[in-house]
Amino acid sequence: MEEAAKNLRKKSTVKKTPDISSVVLEHGKVPPQAIDLEEAVLGAMMLEKDAVTSVIDILSPKVFYVDKHQRIFAAVQSLFTKSEPIDILTVTNELKSTGELEMVGGPYYITSLTSRIASAANIEFHARILLQKHIQRELITISTEIINDAYEDTTDVFNLLDKAEQNLFAVSETNLRRNFEDMPSLIQQAIKDIESAKDSENKLRGVPSGFTALDRITSGWQKSDLIILAARPSMGKTALALTMARNVAVDFNQPIAFFSLEMSSVQLVTRLISSETERKPDKLKRGDLAGHEWQQLNDK
Repeated sequence: MEEAAKNLRKKSTVKKTPDISSVVLEHGKVPPQAIDLEEAVLGAMMLEKDAVTSVIDILSPKVFYVDKHQRIFAAVQSLFTKSEPIDILTVTNELKSTGELEMVGGPYYITSLTSRIASAANIEFHARILLQKHIQRELITISTEIINDAYEDTTDVFNLLDKAEQNLFAVSETNLRRNFEDMPSLIQQAIKDIESAKDSENKLRGVPSGFTALDRITSGWQKSDLIILAARPSMGKTALALTMARNVAVDFNQPIAFFSLEMSSVQLVTRLISSETERKPDKLKRGDLAGHEWQQLNDK
């Protein structure tokens, strides 16, 4: 009996993640959705091949609110993955092969989706609206779970913070993808950058490092650049990076963020003080400074 009571208590403490339907019942509001756009997007994908390629990387089955629309899109996605044609007949056949055709309303419903649109011209815009609605539903579910957990006396608040952060990051990571860029627009941007460089007085299109010879080669650090300083240990990589950061912040009045996995914030600042005062770091660590050196340190 005692063991059974323990098991009962364990079961009673199990928490379930609230789904969107339970949230609706609790708050009395219909979740964000756009069923007419779901129908338009699915219909367009079965009418025009280009429509599929323009939205296949934006959408996923769970983006659709209606269950049968999720199943239809999954069929389209499966056909696309297999490089097979996508139209009314192939989608119908794919759903039939998975035993889901009747679940989505049969061939009649598949056909009716294509009859509701005249063009697929705006399909990408429609798809992004659907994605926004899906993200809203995800956020509602996550926030409801956070609220429920926050009311529990047994909840560890720091674990709850970590969980909330992980869930929100997962929404962002899963749904916000970088778009492909077409070559004509990239060429136009490149030409615009070249013209801007030609008209620039100092020929620096990026953020100066403070090292004239280096800036002459790089034209300054560009927004999209990933710069790697590579050298053996104790060769001055951190000192060089700190000097560049100092130059950008002090001499060129640009905001800087410096992250280090090896040194603490105070150690990094000590390095900067050493550079500015021209005093060795080990002397600063020991506080081994003469009177005039202390004065110089305070003046700096």
